[in-house]
Amino acid sequence: MPNYTTSYSGNKSRPHMRRGRGSTGYQLPGARQRATRRRGAMYLNHSQGFGRRRQGFHAGGNNSRKPYAVIAVACAFLFFVASIIWYMNRSVDITLNGEPASVRINATIEQLIADQGLDETTQAGDLLAVDDSVLEREGGARYSVTLNGDAVELDALSTTSLTGGEEVTVEDGPDTYEDHDVQATTIEPTLTVSGTGAIQCVKTWGIPGRSEVWTGKVSGIVADRGVVQEVVNCEVVSSSVTPDQGSYIALTFDEGPSEYTEQIVQILEEKGVKATFFLSGDAVEANPAAAKAISDAGCELGSNSYSDTDLTELSGEELRVQITRGFDALSAATGQEVSLLRAPYAAFSEESWAEAMDLVSAVVSWNVDSGDWLLPGADQVVQDVCDSVRNGNIVLLTDNAEVGAQTVEALPALIDQLQGMGYKLVTLSELVASDESLSEALDLSKVTMPEDAVLPTLADDASTGEGA
Repeated sequence: MPNYTTSYSGNKSRPHMRRGRGSTGYQLPGARQRATRRRGAMYLNHSQGFGRRRQGFHAGGNNSRKPYAVIAVACAFLFFVASIIWYMNRSVDITLNGEPASVRINATIEQLIADQGLDETTQAGDLLAVDDSVLEREGGARYSVTLNGDAVELDALSTTSLTGGEEVTVEDGPDTYEDHDVQATTIEPTLTVSGTGAIQCVKTWGIPGRSEVWTGKVSGIVADRGVVQEVVNCEVVSSSVTPDQGSYIALTFDEGPSEYTEQIVQILEEKGVKATFFLSGDAVEANPAAAKAISDAGCELGSNSYSDTDLTELSGEELRVQITRGFDALSAATGQEVSLLRAPYAAFSEESWAEAMDLVSAVVSWNVDSGDWLLPGADQVVQDVCDSVRNGNIVLLTDNAEVGAQTVEALPALIDQLQGMGYKLVTLSELVASDESLSEALDLSKVTMPEDAVLPTLADDASTGEGA
């Protein structure tokens, strides 16, 4: 086992100061003596656990640079905070009354007005009575403010912030009216139907007008303000198709589907031709597969109303039910939403339009009646159509139990002869698309009634309006 000993173990006396030779005073033992050790002995120095630690010694080493690191971190943090504060309060450029200006980012328009002194340079409007007389000078709105061209309400000035790039105008305030009660009268739009042609549609939807009588709560004055919103009357126009280029004919089939419908569709597919079918709702319910076959073949669908009924003889509610049930039957059978209508017997009056124009995209009749319903024979049907047809025409053919067999017999020859005459046979929508001016105003696939439009009254029955 190692023999541990101190440098002064045993009976030897502890180190002591001694006088050196030839010198005065005491001296510590010489380096040679201090280096002398007993052979085989192990020694522990004071620095390894005995006696006092060396001054300034720590387990982690020398930390004399630590205060500088702390200062550097603190400075970086302060710089970071200062950068954020600067960024959040930087100035951005705007245009104020047509001139460049700067504003602190996210400042409100109210702060802008105060900072620019505009509250001292603008003049408030007057407070007016309902008859336009002045009740109080500069008692109206304090400013007139727009942001990027849009008016800003005065109570929004304190919450509307600016982030840069805006165009702001601050001008004199407008005159404002005293608080008042309003008695309003609605001016109902009227309906006119004009023009000639096989396609009828709404050109201008009816927008109600409004007249008002004001009673001032401060002055007590009653003033008739007259018409405050002009009425927009409704106009339905009849048009024909005039193709801009080329020669086009639309074949249309009424009263289906029947037991012959799928044969008609097959002939059209074999000839590479598309057509438009106006189907009766009750017949669709009885034969939905035939209706679906028309749709699957890429032909166009329209409604022939729900049943073979003269729509002009129905009340307004009955008319709407007939039209709606016809469209619903088509939708259920084919999955398509349909709004194109051919009224039975082409009977659709001004009253019909006034009652149901919000249900239909267009009401279509024909230019050429094949006369097949008279059962003159297939050859005569072909001859009658080819002798009468002109570019842009709509041809009427019949698809029902009585006439269908004749239609199937006549159709191949009719297609061949019309194509031989240079006509391209298309759907109604394709025919309309060939006339640029008409196609811009008419979409056969949907109703285009605006949200603020209403059904019109007939001109002879137009009332003077009712209170609202």
